[in-house]
Amino acid sequence: MTTRHYDVVVLGTGPAGEGAAMSAAKAGKRVAVVEASSQVGGSCTHLGTIPSKALRHAVKEIIVFNTNPMFRDIGEPRWFSFPKVMDRANKVIEKQVMGRTEYYARNRIDIYFGKGKFKDANTIEVNTYEQGPELLVADKIVIATGSRPYRPANIDFSHPRIYCSDTILGLSHTPRSLIIYGAGVIGCEYASIFCGLGVRVELINPAKKLLSFLDDEITDALSYHLRDSGVLIRHNETYDSVETSERGVIMNMSSGKKLRADALLFCNGRSGNTDSLALDSIGLEANGRGQLAVNDTYQTQVENVYAAGDVIGWPSLASAAYDQGRSVAANMFGIEGGEFISEVPTGIYTIPEISSVGKTEAELTSEKVPYEVGRAFFKHTARAQITGEAVGMLKILFHRESLELLGIHCFGDQASEIVHIGQAIMKQPGEQNTLKYFLNTTFNYPTMAEAYRVAALNGFNRVF
Repeated sequence: MTTRHYDVVVLGTGPAGEGAAMSAAKAGKRVAVVEASSQVGGSCTHLGTIPSKALRHAVKEIIVFNTNPMFRDIGEPRWFSFPKVMDRANKVIEKQVMGRTEYYARNRIDIYFGKGKFKDANTIEVNTYEQGPELLVADKIVIATGSRPYRPANIDFSHPRIYCSDTILGLSHTPRSLIIYGAGVIGCEYASIFCGLGVRVELINPAKKLLSFLDDEITDALSYHLRDSGVLIRHNETYDSVETSERGVIMNMSSGKKLRADALLFCNGRSGNTDSLALDSIGLEANGRGQLAVNDTYQTQVENVYAAGDVIGWPSLASAAYDQGRSVAANMFGIEGGEFISEVPTGIYTIPEISSVGKTEAELTSEKVPYEVGRAFFKHTARAQITGEAVGMLKILFHRESLELLGIHCFGDQASEIVHIGQAIMKQPGEQNTLKYFLNTTFNYPTMAEAYRVAALNGFNRVF
């Protein structure tokens, strides 16, 4: 068994692992990464963010073709199978893997493809797929192993009609009907995708409303448009058991209902990938969801071991994971940029998409902050009328007296892009972070960004 020495070993090549490895390498450290699959990128590239968003984009184009009267001159509405649409996503995945592999080579980072586990606090044993066992010894170790879908023991995920958010990407047919259990971000996104493919979708939500962390008005808009697209949403419902047959599934609900469909997509929570790391050998323990506790420097209870990304829980976003990984490297080696990542924009890729940053109305009301609201409805903006993407709105929450920006919430086409204009102004110091920026700035016309000026005028008129 060969022993190799490094300054830092990173477990996982998803966003958090990549962020930590690249930053450490650029700081002049000798770095190795361990990847349990046969390609770099982690679940983000192969099973989560990239494939689902590429899939969503393809479905959105299908919807535009099938609903825009202009395209009737070149053909009638068409039906596309799920595997055919997935081909587009697979091409994007290939490009992502190629690019990320080049990043590691360019930064002279050694990659070990195989399953790694702790031998002691400074040693990782890797059973590589090509060369067998290797020992990697390092001063610092980063756990960035990500997460996987939670799969309850009383559901047979080996059955060909039952899927989780990982296995759904291998769907070889297009079901006529689909039950989606779990109405979090993943459940809502897949409800939009399958509904756009003409599948009859039932979205089962164990909670009382969709995505309760969002602003209520945005949540209401999402619920309306999902239903308007044909999704049947059932709130406050939990399941007792699932029956399967060659023809489909029956989900027996605690309320006594029996729901039937061609297939079931279970996406109610995720678990950290820590069970195979031999954490007990270094005195480290994960919680019941497989997640690790860290301090504000991303250090675990073991002094030289750090963790970042989905494996530490909230916010479980690729965008945050990259920054967490970079912060880990900064904290490990005492370089600039080691802050704890707390202010993260939310991007939800339903159809239409959602994005927000800052406080919600409910939070501001609870905190007794005197706020006001400015709105701009996309149907009134020239750019949205031109593109035909008139559904949605931009909402600005600001302090009534100081006009300080407190929250930006957007629902509609390009929401995840639009929100960053508001985010940038919210990060400015003092008086620069006020509604006046949008009132006094000239925006290109016609653009979606112009919605900020419209919303600012709407809100300003409520105060003065």
